[in-house]
Amino acid sequence: MTDTTTSTGPTGIPTRTLGSAANGTALEVSALGLGCMGMSAFYGAASGESSATDAESVRTVHRALDLGVTLLDTAEMYGPHTNERLVGRAIADRRDDVVLATKFGIVPATDGGRGYDGSPENVRRSIDGSLQRLGTDHVDLYYQHRMDPQVPVEETVGALAELVAEGKVRHIGLSEASPETIRRAHAVHPVTAVQTEYSLWSRDVEASVLPTLRELGIGLVPYSPLGRGFLTGQITSPDDFAEDDFRRSNPRFQGEAFEANLALVGRVREIAEAKGVTAGQLALAWVLAQGDDVVPIPGTKRVAYLEENVAAARVHLTGEDLAAITDAMPAEAVVGQRYADMSPIEE
Repeated sequence: MTDTTTSTGPTGIPTRTLGSAANGTALEVSALGLGCMGMSAFYGAASGESSATDAESVRTVHRALDLGVTLLDTAEMYGPHTNERLVGRAIADRRDDVVLATKFGIVPATDGGRGYDGSPENVRRSIDGSLQRLGTDHVDLYYQHRMDPQVPVEETVGALAELVAEGKVRHIGLSEASPETIRRAHAVHPVTAVQTEYSLWSRDVEASVLPTLRELGIGLVPYSPLGRGFLTGQITSPDDFAEDDFRRSNPRFQGEAFEANLALVGRVREIAEAKGVTAGQLALAWVLAQGDDVVPIPGTKRVAYLEENVAAARVHLTGEDLAAITDAMPAEAVVGQRYADMSPIEE
């Protein structure tokens, strides 16, 4: 386990430390962050820039800050760009309350898909654009969103280190990186956090990534800790998704895989009901229980769901509870890959 601390912030929500004081990367954040992606992208018709949707999203950000959630997560490719502008508007008069994280490195490809650009030139171009859209002079945590196979990570992190020296970036991070890449990056400049998918039904990180992070004193920031909403138990049919919701093409949400995974969620929900919490709260509490160096960032654009998620930080799970939850959803029982195309992911 890394050199981390757990305390309680002024509103009562616990705080945790990403990184380590030993390597100069310690960053205190709320035990739960807020993923802002779904406010602007990927989850269907409610996404995008509309006055009603944006107003609710801004209310959600403000409520998160009121509850003591400090870590807000966005990226230049969410929208693209619209999510950073939305977050920027939401925090315009509360910047000092926020540990602001954004990401760079995914770019449009010539074939209409996605490409990856970790070049030093793009690092500088991207940070300047993000700072403008976010309305700030610095980002607290700046991630390389995906690794660029054409650019050595040493070159990318070298450029990030220059941004730290200039004050545009306070801490650097990686997203979906292999243990070898993490080591190479950390040797150039200390890495504070690595973001990757981690939840009851996505546990690949436990094999080699998480042990590497703990050896090096790097925090883990799990995205999709609720399994893209599936672990809440509120999704019962593929028809629950809008026509343009990307989950319709996700292998875990299709056909027999959907039905098999739905049965697993039902078992988790039974445990949650016995403890008097929701399935989502139980799933989040399980992630939080994996270590004080783990800070999940569940996403939502609605105040009610935010409040439910934050309450999970106070759910206590015993060793018996954790064993029962793991038995209810063994990692090997989950059907389907995390993405239809896993090629951008370093495993």
